[in-house]
Amino acid sequence: MDYFEKIEKNPYEDLKWNIPERKQGTVNVIGGNVGHFRTEAKVAEFLGATYPVESVKVVMPDALKSKLPTLPDFEFLPSTEAGSFTESQELLNVFNVVDFNLVLGDLSRNKVTGKAIAGACQSTEKMTLVTRDAVDVVADNEPERLLMNENLIFLASVPQLIKLLRAVYYPKMLLQSQSLVQVAEVLHKFTLSYPVRIVTLHNGQVLVAESGVVKAVALEVTGFSPITFWGGELAAKIVAMNLYNPNSFIKATVTAIKK
Repeated sequence: MDYFEKIEKNPYEDLKWNIPERKQGTVNVIGGNVGHFRTEAKVAEFLGATYPVESVKVVMPDALKSKLPTLPDFEFLPSTEAGSFTESQELLNVFNVVDFNLVLGDLSRNKVTGKAIAGACQSTEKMTLVTRDAVDVVADNEPERLLMNENLIFLASVPQLIKLLRAVYYPKMLLQSQSLVQVAEVLHKFTLSYPVRIVTLHNGQVLVAESGVVKAVALEVTGFSPITFWGGELAAKIVAMNLYNPNSFIKATVTAIKK
């Protein structure tokens, strides 16, 4: 299994030197609905305070406009009557005006919002990390087209990946009961079939997969628990390290993951 490796000591530590002294790079943190929006603002604040990013913008549905103060770092896009994103040219555009998108979730589980976010993810030409409930939302809408976008990263749970594989009738079965090696084998074959990148958590190991290569990092050395792993902070760290180390996904992501 030359495609799979457990990493104990990070061999890519030097990538941290690529973090610039001056602020550079632009990021959108996209998500929220009329009932849930605090995580997006919190993660955007963490990203801007921790890394020298030139611009971090929070993109939310305009149903939240009256609930939040007028701030330059917030952008509001057309929403449904229920208060979540709707299809619009503005949404498609916002995915292509920054260096990196972080689709953080807190999206209403309605068909209009799902189609809107999935459409933007399918067509974006910018690096985009999709995580939390956003994975479920986009998986329901033309998943085959979604998985052919080489700019997408999925930070997803194994159950979410199972759903994604089933949605495209992938012939290799993925199960929660499988061993680490078995899951790594599925990710190896899946990322050879589709150009997307994957980060997931299984049996106490964080798995990072791209183009058939799979690396594993023990959760205990990351500083995250099985709960905080999905809170948004790790997603922000992965975005930042890949922003400063383009075309080095596995190296940058392993460096972001390790404490």
